[in-house]
Amino acid sequence: MAEQLYTIPVNDAFSTDCECPVCAMFAELEKNAVEYTMGPSYMEDDNRAMTDELGFCAHHVRILYGEKNRLGLALMLKTHTDKTIRDLKQLSVNKPVVSGSLFKKQKISSVGEYIDKLEKNCFICSRINKTFDRYIDTIFHLWKKEPAFREKLKASKGFCTYHYGLLYDYGQTKLKQDEYNSFIDTLNDVYFSNMERVNGDIGWFIDKFDYRYKNEPWKNSKDALPRGIIKTNHTIIDN
Repeated sequence: MAEQLYTIPVNDAFSTDCECPVCAMFAELEKNAVEYTMGPSYMEDDNRAMTDELGFCAHHVRILYGEKNRLGLALMLKTHTDKTIRDLKQLSVNKPVVSGSLFKKQKISSVGEYIDKLEKNCFICSRINKTFDRYIDTIFHLWKKEPAFREKLKASKGFCTYHYGLLYDYGQTKLKQDEYNSFIDTLNDVYFSNMERVNGDIGWFIDKFDYRYKNEPWKNSKDALPRGIIKTNHTIIDN
C-alpha cells in the first residue's frame, strides 16, 4: 500500500492489536497534546494566550496535574485565572466583554454565557480535535482509494460503541451511496462480531469466580475488563 504522510498514523493504528483503532489514534494525539502543553511551549506568548482564553477541561487538567511540570501548570492556571477574574468582574456589573480570537471576537454579555463557554472549551481538546477530524477523513479516503486498507479494516478487532456510531454517521457525508453501503456492511460486521467476542470474554471472566469453574482455563478473559471498558467507554485502561 502506497503511504502518504497523512495516512501513516491511520494505517499504524489499524495495524495495532487493539479493540478500537480510532481510540488508539485519539490516545496518541492526546499524549502528544499533553506533552506539547507541558513542554517549553507553555512559555510562548501565542500558547499562553490560548490557554488563558480556553483553560482546560476537568479530564485534561487532572492529566496535567499528574505530569512532572507542576510549575508550568501553575503558571498557566495563574494567567488563566487572572483573565477569568478580570472578565467576570466586568460582566458582574453588566459590562460586556469581547472574547479573544478563539471565540471569534464575540461579545459576551452575561456571567452565565461566559462560564458556559469556559466549560465547553479546552486547550488540549481543541488541539486534539483539529488533527483527529483529519484522521477520520483519512479513514474514508483510504476506504475509497486503497483496497489493502479495506482488508485491514475487515481484519480489525472492531471499534468502541462511540466510534462505531461516529463512523456510521460520518460515512454518509463522505461516501457515495454504493460506497457507504459497502462500508456499513463491513463496519456492522466487525463491530458486532467483536463486541460479541468481548462480551463472551467478560462472561467467562465472571464465570471464573464461580467455584464450579475454578480449575478451568482463563482462555482470553484475564484482560476482559480493560478491553470491555474500551468497547463501552472509549477509554484505554493501562493493565
